[in-house]
Amino acid sequence: MRVIFAGTPEFARVALQRLHAARFDIPLVLTQPDRPAGRGMKLQASPVKQFAQEHGIAVAQPRSLRLDGKFPDDAQQARTAILEARADVMVVAAYGLILPQWVLDAPQLACLNIHASLLPRWRGAAPIHRAIEAGDARTGITIMQMDAGLDTGDMLLVEPMAIRDDDTTASLHDRLADLGGRLVVEALEMAACGGLTRTPQPADGITYAHKIEKAEAAIDWSKPARVIERRVRAFDPFPGASTALGGDTVKLWRAQVLPALAGAAPGTLLAVGPDGIDVATGDGVLRVLDVQRPGGKRLAVADALRGWPLQAGQRFGAA
Repeated sequence: MRVIFAGTPEFARVALQRLHAARFDIPLVLTQPDRPAGRGMKLQASPVKQFAQEHGIAVAQPRSLRLDGKFPDDAQQARTAILEARADVMVVAAYGLILPQWVLDAPQLACLNIHASLLPRWRGAAPIHRAIEAGDARTGITIMQMDAGLDTGDMLLVEPMAIRDDDTTASLHDRLADLGGRLVVEALEMAACGGLTRTPQPADGITYAHKIEKAEAAIDWSKPARVIERRVRAFDPFPGASTALGGDTVKLWRAQVLPALAGAAPGTLLAVGPDGIDVATGDGVLRVLDVQRPGGKRLAVADALRGWPLQAGQRFGAA
């Protein structure tokens, strides 16, 4: 089976690695153009491109796939490469470009998408973040047959996964990436012998996982402690939950909810010590365990407090 792969970040690289290990013929990889990254803002290839180059797989990096769009030359070159690949299937995982109908029609059998949620819950760009933020007890992987809608296609394989109480987006991402890689190999092996069954998505329970914006990082201390704690985990590693303190911005990386009443205005520091920073919220107390001061590294509170004159009575969220 000849498989075109379209993806960009680490989540997609894991799937590409699984397909390559399973000895599928991969004549072409599509991935996003190189982006500036790091302190020097040098152009950096995506994890998918790096894997493809290491294994001698042809790579195309169009800025758009719309033949009538802003970059028609990019799209036309990609179209030539896709048609010449003569693929049976295209597998898409966190690619980052909308696929127009001509792309969906190009493979002989289908375009399959590896989506990190139990569809139709959390269609859209950030299903892992939003599942943790919402307090979902479980998520999973859906292998879906793509259509022109936003994650609306028929489901082919679905496998749930529990969300742990201490899961961050980073830790859940890694487990889901492994699951997605395994399931897409299973899906293609089943497709090769005609064993895949298409199931339409339910009409009920549709939610959208909108893209994470940096502006969401700021903590609203009037929210309940349990809500803030979930946001801290959901925004790890990006964009990182943050709060103002005396004109500085402090990032909070790990926290826990305490069974205590706040008894003070939201954001007030109730206690400061090596075990954590206890902060009043709109409902309950949040103990901050890992922090990052401006220009510093992520540290446990016991280490961060060295040389940081933080005291009870100060208030997070106040400039």
